[in-house]
Order: sequence, then structure tokens, then C-alpha cells
Amino acid sequence: MNNLIASLNKSLIVSCQAPTDSPLHDAYIIAAMAQAAVNNGAIGVRIDTPNHIKSVREKVQVPIIGLWKQIITGSDVYITPQFHHAVAVAQAGADIIAIDATTRNRPGDEKLIDIIKRIHQELGKPVMADVDTFAAAKLAVDAGADIVGTTLFGYTAETKTLAPPGWELLTQIVENLDTFIICEGGISSPEMAKKALNLGANAVVVGGAITGIDLLVKAYKSAL
Repeated sequence: MNNLIASLNKSLIVSCQAPTDSPLHDAYIIAAMAQAAVNNGAIGVRIDTPNHIKSVREKVQVPIIGLWKQIITGSDVYITPQFHHAVAVAQAGADIIAIDATTRNRPGDEKLIDIIKRIHQELGKPVMADVDTFAAAKLAVDAGADIVGTTLFGYTAETKTLAPPGWELLTQIVENLDTFIICEGGISSPEMAKKALNLGANAVVVGGAITGIDLLVKAYKSAL
């Protein structure tokens, strides 16, 4: 696990995803995005849903951070919310399992520490904890998470008034926690990605600014 994580150090990871109502939300197209990203220097990719992960695995050899977004009644946790979702992600070919590691209640009353432990012991995979606050980051590290990402900063009730990227959150984690840190969310330019590394992030995930055709076109159309 340590060698796998170390291979991502000082690197660009590209999140290859698309809205479910987009024609880009197709396993073949997502795999092509991932392949294009890797061909041009991405050291890893972040992929949603087992079907897409499986297709990407057939095209690239770089580490895949896998997740499965699920909307479950009664819980706001949606990134790989339960252990059985992590199992599906691992079986599809992901090397690292990304999970929601906020302090919100999980479906089925599963506990973060138990899910991380089972992913380690039963699946043999490292865990990326997607967090929104420093408190969540600390709890995730204490629970055994191998990587902490600022992924959910600005996307939870506790941080909804804040806009990513979470520079202050990143700095807090860098200064206070001994963990591999990925800055994710709101990185919209090469200069911002470089700033994240300068602030102490070990790696950067860029998604919409590279692969978000739907939102980018809407933004240009709105501006015009």
C-alpha cells in the first residue's frame, strides 16, 4: 500500500466523470478520457461506478481511485457510503477506495472506522477519506485512513457557505496531521494546482476543469 500511495506523490490525478444525464456518462467514453489523461501525463485517475472503473482498468495501468456515488434515503453520505459499495469498487479494479469521511450519519448506521478496517483487512486496499473539515480529517486519520482529500469542502451543510478549493483546510491538515494529502475540489487552472502543491499537498485531483465538458459549455454559454 505504501508504494502505491508513494507513486502518486507530487502528481496530477484526473477525475474522469460526467453527469448521469450526459451522453459522456458512458463507460467507453469515460475510459477514453482516462486514457487521454494518462497519455498526457496524469499519474492516476479517479473514477465513479464499478462499470466505469472496469472499463478504465482495461485501458490504463496507472492507479485508479475508485468510488461509487449512491443516493440513499435518510443519509447525506453519497460517496461509497457502505462497505458493500466498497467491495464492488474493489472488484471492478480500483486500487484505492475513496469514501465519504465526513462526520454525517452513514446509511445502515455503519461506522467509518469499521468500514476502513474492513477495506484494509478484507479487500487489501488503501482508503482515501473525502472530508469537508479539519475535524473530519483528524477523525479519518485516527480511524486508519491512508489518504485524506479535501474533496467535500464546500459540499456539505457545514461548509455550504464556503467555496472550494479549501486552501485553509489544506493548510490545517498539512500542519497538523501526518498523512498523505490530496487537494481536490475547485482546482480550475494549472496555477491553482501548483499552489496546492506549494501549500503542502502531496497530489492534486483535477476534474471539471479538464473533463467537465457539460459544465464548461454551460458556463461559456451563460457568459455569452
